Amino acid sequence: MPNAPTNHPAVGSAWKFVLPSLLGIFLFMLPLPYDGSFTIPVAIMAKSLVAALGDSALWLVVGLITLSALMSTYTLIAKPNWLGKNALLTSLFQVSLPWYVVRMVGWVLVLVCAFELGPQAIWSGDTGGLILGDLLPTLLSVFIFAGLLLPLLLNFGLLEFVGTLLSKIMRPLFGLPGRSAVDSMASWLGDGSVGILLTNKQYEDKHYTQREGVVIATTFSAVSITFSLVVLAQVNLEHMFAPFYLTVCIAGLAAAVIVPRLPPLSGFKDQFIDGSERKQDDEVIPAGYNTITWAWQLALVQAGRASHPKQLAKQGVHNVLDMVLGVLPVIMAVGSVALVVAEYTPIFSFLGKPFIPLLELLQLPEAARASETLVVGFADMFIPSILAASIEADITRFVIAAVSVTQLIYLSEVGAIIMGSQLPVKLWQLFAIFLIRTLVTLPIIAVMAHLFF
Repeated sequence: MPNAPTNHPAVGSAWKFVLPSLLGIFLFMLPLPYDGSFTIPVAIMAKSLVAALGDSALWLVVGLITLSALMSTYTLIAKPNWLGKNALLTSLFQVSLPWYVVRMVGWVLVLVCAFELGPQAIWSGDTGGLILGDLLPTLLSVFIFAGLLLPLLLNFGLLEFVGTLLSKIMRPLFGLPGRSAVDSMASWLGDGSVGILLTNKQYEDKHYTQREGVVIATTFSAVSITFSLVVLAQVNLEHMFAPFYLTVCIAGLAAAVIVPRLPPLSGFKDQFIDGSERKQDDEVIPAGYNTITWAWQLALVQAGRASHPKQLAKQGVHNVLDMVLGVLPVIMAVGSVALVVAEYTPIFSFLGKPFIPLLELLQLPEAARASETLVVGFADMFIPSILAASIEADITRFVIAAVSVTQLIYLSEVGAIIMGSQLPVKLWQLFAIFLIRTLVTLPIIAVMAHLFF
């Protein structure tokens, strides 16, 4: 059983916990009206930065990925002694050979797309051009603000407070620590990429085991309400948003309960990043405390440990550099290749054919055309709804849109971010999780759809 802190934190610690945590909640979780929809302040700041940078945002991305590739090459070949003495530079540029290859592929594709070299299939606005021109500038801005401001959620006791309060729900229902609810809320109300960044940081800091980190990233990094509305608008069913999002929530909850208990997620080790294991009494409340008082106590202790503002700023800058130099090249490489495969090969259509009998069993019209959309979502979230827009049956378009939102793992964004993180998950495992989520959510969504149509 954990020992209760013997010293009572100073009153100042209460303010040190409350004020930064409230600011973090406001920035990452409070939806505000913006440009005709609702989104969180961090996303508003990111969009404002993209707008302010204009065309230069793309060239800033090109420059950062070029810097990452050249410095990684220099480090791999020259192995300079001075770099080994700097922990930040070492973590940024000293990577394993497979990840070096991915960075170089990302760099080559960036140059090909920026200068429109070679086959148009690579740099067109539907493939690499989409990743470089639309996605990466937005993610760059999100990474900048999220990286700098994440310490407000991480360092001042909010996760300790929420985690203790929700541990009796999250642990038995999902097999996860209570603090994972914060990751989910950040995704649900804002952006799935923010949730994954938060999860990866928690994994690196030994708050999540391998299994917990991968489960949270692949199960709870939900598509935001805003993106859900965009998908629904693509299939011309905006007037169905309430039943649509109810369906998404029910199917997503079922997947969150079922999928982590199946391989490959169930096969990940319950070990921290350094190989150690979670103590069995980690979440036990000591005698003399109830859930609320223990949550408050842990939050104040963490707030008392919070780093000096200068250290927090340094940590924030480290977070930003780690994401823009390490993750952006991975997203460019994985996302572009996935979209080229989706657009110019029949692979995803072929993989979707086994779903035709299931779709017919679920009594969905135009089952053959619908089957082509189910697996292609692994490449990008919007492709299924784009393909479904021409399907005549409203119920089929509804199902395709809802399934695409609950699949969660899209290589053009979320999947690539997971691959670029420290989480120990392989590409084939992501695809297997994607298929299992599809098989779990599709019947639930179809049954719900028959209630509304």
